[in-house]
Amino acid sequence: MMASTEHGFSLIEVLISVFVLAVGVIGAAGMQLTALRTTQQSVFQTKALHLATEMADKMRANVTQMQLDDAINPYLRVDYQSSSITTSHQSTHHCYGTDTHCDAGQLASFDIERWLRRIDKELPGGRVRICRDAEPWNTANLHFNWDCVAANGMASIASLVIKIGWPDKNHDGRSTGESSKQFTPTIVLTVAPYAK
Repeated sequence: MMASTEHGFSLIEVLISVFVLAVGVIGAAGMQLTALRTTQQSVFQTKALHLATEMADKMRANVTQMQLDDAINPYLRVDYQSSSITTSHQSTHHCYGTDTHCDAGQLASFDIERWLRRIDKELPGGRVRICRDAEPWNTANLHFNWDCVAANGMASIASLVIKIGWPDKNHDGRSTGESSKQFTPTIVLTVAPYAK
């Protein structure tokens, strides 16, 4: 009687094969989630850059308002944090159309109201701030600041900037929080790098 030379897999070999397969699948799923999160953040950054550029163009076009003192310039008073609850922005003027007429102040209010509505829609939990800031970058902590710092107490020689940020995601996928103290500006666009 001849002994069989074929042997089946032992239970240990099967378990090791299943374990190796499971590790591979879990690793691939983790990479996929990271790729999706990175893609979402890239989309938010692109939207934020477009929003900041759009507002900068509107500010440059409204010369009358930009020549006002910083304390009464409506653009420089924008400091807004959107929430998970949809905010209703009510505009008193509608400056589009042939039968409407808006002065420079009404146009600024209209532009800001529509812009904040888009911030709510396109950047969930986003925050925006427009101000003069001599030091938007925190060199000690290596990130942008929400605070606006005048150069030696002289705000008129600080750069005019638009700051936009939103809650990011941790590595485990949880949000860093809705409070602006828990996230920093992601985009800081310089509108005017010169003195007023």
